[in-house]
Amino acid sequence: MIMEKHNIPPYYNADSEILILGSFPSIKSREVGFYYSHPQNRFWQVLSIVFKEPVPQSIEEKKSLLKKHKIALFDVCKSCSIKGSSDASIKNIKPNDITKIIRASKVTRIYLDGKTAYNLYNKYLKPKTKIDGICLPSTSPANATFTLSRLTSAYQVLTKSKKR
Repeated sequence: MIMEKHNIPPYYNADSEILILGSFPSIKSREVGFYYSHPQNRFWQVLSIVFKEPVPQSIEEKKSLLKKHKIALFDVCKSCSIKGSSDASIKNIKPNDITKIIRASKVTRIYLDGKTAYNLYNKYLKPKTKIDGICLPSTSPANATFTLSRLTSAYQVLTKSKKR
């Protein structure tokens, strides 16, 4: 296994209210330089259905969709040993610091794309953020048990306002 470094900057702005964290970018995402870039990953398809928007193709279209719906993206791991793009193989984790995103935005809700991201968030980041993360099913093609319909249903939570 090779020690890999996260090479994609977090996407957020001052108006971001929701932060979605993955575990670590796939090989394809690291090559392209933006999140969820593997062609079989269903993340962008799910968001487009949930928000009733066309599926974004370019990085600029993806950023526009995120900005419109006040969503920030990043990953839990700053660096880790990983075999290919397999979450199950992640070891030797150094976590990202997400407190700067929270301080510079309106983020009050944190969602985790998959159980690995959720478990890593709880271990490394929640003690600093004090924000309960909500686990969503992974949009990865490796999560074949979740159909597009089931994923879309789970991700509808993104459209709900935060209860005060």
